[in-house]
Order: sequence, then structure tokens, then C-alpha cells
Amino acid sequence: MKEFILTQEETERTVLVGLITNTQNEAKANEYLNELAFLAETAGALPVKKFLQRLDTPNSRTFVGSGKLSEIKAYIEENEIGMVIFDDDLSSKQVQNIERELQVKILDRTSLILDIFAKRAQTANAKRQVELAQYQYLLPRLTRLWTHLERQRGGIGMRGPGETQIETDRRIILDKISHLKEELKSIDRQKSIQRKNRGKLVRVALVGYTNVGKSTLMNLLSKSEVFAENKVDVAVLGCYQNLATPDEAALKDTIDTYKRHIVFASLLGAGVVGTETGACNTEYRTEPFSFTEEALEIFIKNLRPVVEYAEKLGVIVAIEPVCRHIVNNAKRARKVLDAIDSPNLQIIFDPVNLLDESNYQEYPAIFKEFVEILGPDIATIHAKDFKIENGKLLSCACGTGQMDYEFLLRYIKEHKPHIHVLLEDTNPSNAEQARQFMEEKYASL
Repeated sequence: MKEFILTQEETERTVLVGLITNTQNEAKANEYLNELAFLAETAGALPVKKFLQRLDTPNSRTFVGSGKLSEIKAYIEENEIGMVIFDDDLSSKQVQNIERELQVKILDRTSLILDIFAKRAQTANAKRQVELAQYQYLLPRLTRLWTHLERQRGGIGMRGPGETQIETDRRIILDKISHLKEELKSIDRQKSIQRKNRGKLVRVALVGYTNVGKSTLMNLLSKSEVFAENKVDVAVLGCYQNLATPDEAALKDTIDTYKRHIVFASLLGAGVVGTETGACNTEYRTEPFSFTEEALEIFIKNLRPVVEYAEKLGVIVAIEPVCRHIVNNAKRARKVLDAIDSPNLQIIFDPVNLLDESNYQEYPAIFKEFVEILGPDIATIHAKDFKIENGKLLSCACGTGQMDYEFLLRYIKEHKPHIHVLLEDTNPSNAEQARQFMEEKYASL
């Protein structure tokens, strides 16, 4: 989901507005406007002029007086200004009145700071916290000059006074706030798991405005490189090795490899180590025995110490069901989760990997069953397509096969809007096309 207050890469010309009051002298007002200019530049805007007015208290309708507002309007029209930023919080009524008069984008200090946070947020946790703050800020301000704020037409089921669009918007935002709070609770539970066995560590936070040198100070303190900008969000660290091999020496090496990956995931902040479920032979080949309960028990037995190690480091191990492997459907995956019973064991949902030549025509029902049985435990999703050539099912990039994405994307939008979705079977020539295809499909729902 995109941040609610949209950030833009192009430079926007803006003017800044502040007040000199009984509690804020001219020097202090100028100091605050200089600070506001710094914040505006950080957000990508270009402050071109500052307006100050002396008032005992802010005007309840337009923050500044009518004469000053007319002066600001004249300057905006003459200098092609697209935004006005006020050095105080504005009420919904003030925003409405000012927008009606100036006909440009209006921000206050809080909305500007939230926009900076949205632009700089890198982790899923940070993005959700910022989005929640933005919705909470917006909720009492749903009286802006939006073009759709008129009564909906009546019809079957809608007779009577009807429902205003603003009421619809408020209901949608309240639902989003509730959902985000639940998402953050889930993240907090995961973080609490990650903090286990770290109680003796001292945690330090550096707090301050952006671009004031926090990263430089962190580098000096830790003697390490910290990249505050352009951070890489590592969603999943793959470790696709055979945990069901009958070779005891190979199995020991495999488990050790998984443990090393768990350590790396913890250091990288990945949080999730992904694995397929293998086969009960050294060649990793499909065989009838792989689909037996005995094979499933072997996999569970060998997976258990890996998950126990992940619990110690606060990392999620996510298994990826594949139609030709031991865990080949949702019901068998559910048995694995229930048998080990750990919050550190979850699921990677790769829809195409559940299909082969015998069942691909039934894929809508297969996908539906998967999310019904495993939905709350899905940690990440792999996205690709499939096609049938010469009687064989082949995977391919999103949008290049015969898969209908509506169910999958609707499930993501309604239940897991912040989940990592990883594009597969892409290359430099089709990756951008696949990404655009998925984004457009998602937006159309």
C-alpha cells in the first residue's frame, strides 16, 4: 500500500506562513519558520518566501487575517506556487477555508513531518507506523475540498437519506486504522520473540530531525558503515536444501547450513529463512514415498531443530509447499505447523508451485483452500505465472501466462496489504513489465 500522504520526486515551490503572537515573539517565529524551511527542503520542496503576521491568536477560520491571506494568494498566482505550509497544526475547517481561497495544496507542520517519515520509512514496521499516524491525522480532517464529497445516488438498498461520501471515507479509514493496529500487534509479537535471549544487550536510540548527523554519529560510535538512505529490505533469505535426505552426514551439514543462514538472516534483519521440503532420497527427486505420512514425519523431525535454533535468534523459518515435494499441499503444510507448534515457523505461498499438469485447471480452488487453511501463517508470497506447452506446465513471469490474479491480489489487498511479494521467473528484460502488471492489477481491485 502506498503512503497516504504522497511524496513527489519533483521539486515543489512553496511558501511558508507563521504568526507572531503574545506567546511567540518575532525572533522565535522566524526561528520556527527557518526550521520549517529546513523540513520542507528535506521533503523535496523549495521554499521561496516566508509570510509572517502579528496576531494575538490564530484566526479561527483561516489562521491568518483576510488581508494577509489575500497577499499570499496574489503572490501564489504571480509566482506559480503549488503549495503553502503553515507553521502550526490546522483544523479541518481552517484547511477547508484556506484551500477554497488559495486553490493550492495546504500542509501544516504535522502533515509535513509525516510526509518526511513516509518518504524515509524503510522497514515494514516503520511504514505501517507512519501510515497509521497519517490516517489518524487525516480522520478528523475529512472536510477538504475533495471533488467526490457529495451525496451518493439512491437505488435499491440505498433509498432514504443515503450516505455521504465523507461518511464512507471515514468508515474506510477507521477500518484501515483497525487493521494497521492489528498488523503492528503482530509485528510486536514477532519483535518480542526476536528480543529473547538479548536481555543483556544495551539498546541505544539516536533521536533527531533528519539530515542532522545521526548516521555520522552512529558510524563514529560503532565504527561501522550505516547507510541511512537507500536501505535494502531483505524479505527472505533462501536456503533450499534437502532436510529429508537419508544421508546422515549430509543431513548434519544441511542442518548446520540452515543454522548459518538463520544467523545471517538475524544480522541482515531479514527475519525469514525460506526452505522447500525436499524428498526422502539423496537425489532430491520426486517419488511416491514422498507423499506418505512417514515421509512427512521424517521432514518434521529434521525441521524441528532448525526451528528451535530460529527461536533463539528471533528468526522466522518459512516452508514453501511444492506439488512434487514432501509438503505438496495446504493440508500437509498445516500438519507440519501443528506438529512443531512454533510462532517461528510460517509459510511461503507460491501459488504456481502447487500446480502441475494434472491439477492446473483447478487452480482457483487450490489457491482458495490454501489461504483458508494457512492464511494467518503466510509470511511472504512468491508471484509468477504459468503456461502449458507440449503438455508440460512451465512457470513464467507475471502477466505472461494464463493465470487469473484476481483472487490472489484481492486476498493480499484485504488481508495482508503489507506482505512481501517477491517476483519470480523474471530477468532484466521482463522484470519491470512484470512489476507494472502486478501493480496495475492490484490498483484495479
